[in-house]
Amino acid sequence: MDFTVFLFLASGLFLGWSLGANDAANVFGTAVGTRMVRFTTAAVVCSIFVVLGAVISGAGAAGTLGKLGSINALPGAFTAALAAATTVYAMTRAGLPVSTTQAIVGAIIGWNLFSGAATDTATLTKIVGTWAVCPLVAGIIAVPLYQATAAVLRRARLHLLRQDALARAALIAAGAFGAYSLGANNIANVMGVFVPVSPFTTFSAGGIGMSSAQQLFLLGAVAISVGVFTYSKRVMMTVGRGLSEMSAVAAWVVVVAHSVVLFMFASRGLESLLAGAGLPTIPLVPVSSSQAVVGAVVGLGLLHNRRNIRWRTLAAIAAGWVTTPLISALLCFIALFFLQNVFNQRVFF
Repeated sequence: MDFTVFLFLASGLFLGWSLGANDAANVFGTAVGTRMVRFTTAAVVCSIFVVLGAVISGAGAAGTLGKLGSINALPGAFTAALAAATTVYAMTRAGLPVSTTQAIVGAIIGWNLFSGAATDTATLTKIVGTWAVCPLVAGIIAVPLYQATAAVLRRARLHLLRQDALARAALIAAGAFGAYSLGANNIANVMGVFVPVSPFTTFSAGGIGMSSAQQLFLLGAVAISVGVFTYSKRVMMTVGRGLSEMSAVAAWVVVVAHSVVLFMFASRGLESLLAGAGLPTIPLVPVSSSQAVVGAVVGLGLLHNRRNIRWRTLAAIAAGWVTTPLISALLCFIALFFLQNVFNQRVFF
């Protein structure tokens, strides 16, 4: 591969690293924050299943993101990914679980504004709509799931040691499902802008074939894994202990509710099943894992005692959600100007 091509893909890898550093907290933050799972164990499990989810099921949400604005030049894709990654990294430094989805959407709109390309308002409305629906659905799932789980455990009357061991195993299993869902849904945020200008060609070896998009997703997933290992612990603690005190059961419920929401918005199989039954389908869009996990945490907080919720922390997180797409769009617009006029790179055709 040409070195220039690899250089342009580097911003996507940086965005993947930033997503891993920030959004791994949504998968294992509650488990690590409650000290039920060690950080190293969480990082290993998260990394493996993020890669599997991205390569196997990542295409669905990426297609919708491409409709928002099809970036048709590799330098333009590089700039959009770099703007989103810089925004997410800055928020991660502040210890806030922000939305990588909002960052890349803001960057794509910045590219659209600079290039004069039309923003697909129907797709934008669909994506923005999920930003409101996602935390609400996660909270709605979390409350009855917690009540049912607590009822089962009360009837089981397990010994404390056995209950503790069961809780740890359940948290790891839920984290694996959550990591798979994160890879399937959010790899679109990392490499979606590169799909129309992918430098790879389809290849097969040993009877296993990989499309150009899958190769991009594999690279992005590896970058996510590196971010998980190197920089995710601080945000895990914010999610796990900063919003509300949680028991091991509540921590498990939060991860499961978050994972179900991400899977719902990334599964082509579920879409086909609903369509075949004549039911309304769920849009395949990259949703915010941060919003899903925070919605689940707040839902459980309201179920028990709203005074347990740290509203100041929630307000800081919500402010990050509002400013993330705006900052990302502005950064992308400014960076495109410099890349085109100072470095003579063609950022759109």
